[in-house]
Amino acid sequence: MRPPPDIARRARAGFTLLEILLSLALASLVLVAMNTFIFSMGELWGRNSETHLFNQHVNAVARYLQGEFRTATFPPAARANSTPIVVEQINAKSGGTANLLTFDLVNGSRVLGWPDNRPLPEVVCSLQFRPGEGLYLLWESRLEKKFGDDPPRETLLTPLVTAMAYDYYDDSFKRWTTEQAVRNDTNGNPEAPQRLRLTFTYGKLTRDALVAIPVAQQGMPNF
Repeated sequence: MRPPPDIARRARAGFTLLEILLSLALASLVLVAMNTFIFSMGELWGRNSETHLFNQHVNAVARYLQGEFRTATFPPAARANSTPIVVEQINAKSGGTANLLTFDLVNGSRVLGWPDNRPLPEVVCSLQFRPGEGLYLLWESRLEKKFGDDPPRETLLTPLVTAMAYDYYDDSFKRWTTEQAVRNDTNGNPEAPQRLRLTFTYGKLTRDALVAIPVAQQGMPNF
């Protein structure tokens, strides 16, 4: 049995204007929801990326310093039972003399930019924190003609360090104390700490990193 002609014509005519408007309205709502989701995810990803990159930077600087300290405690840079990482008075280009954590790197370091790309061995390195500038590595080779006369060269390790402190372990009381400046021993001489405490800041992000300062390690004979 065939449907009446008017019903057949309406079936062939397709969607009505009301149905089309409803479909467009639904599609618009879906697009708005998708755009809102994408933008919110992009903002969230951006924030997480910034935090992730900040943490990566902190970890990289801490690992670099830990590796250089460890290198300084092995022969031939250091001998067993010696104190390869000490506090010495260093004349910086910025002017004045400061007690800085100092150590030797026999083969230098990858961050040092030597003039004319002619690196020298037996490099003396010192760490200096400058408020508002960051953490610097001061360095010069013992083989240079003007070693000790001219101020050492300077390399900015990171501008994100906003504070540096020194951790000392008191074996008598079995506790750590944090000093804002290098302290003196019982003889009045500057005393090297057991840990270096660095505070990194970037915008609203802040994080402390502890870098252990090792002692000289027993290794192969120095010959």
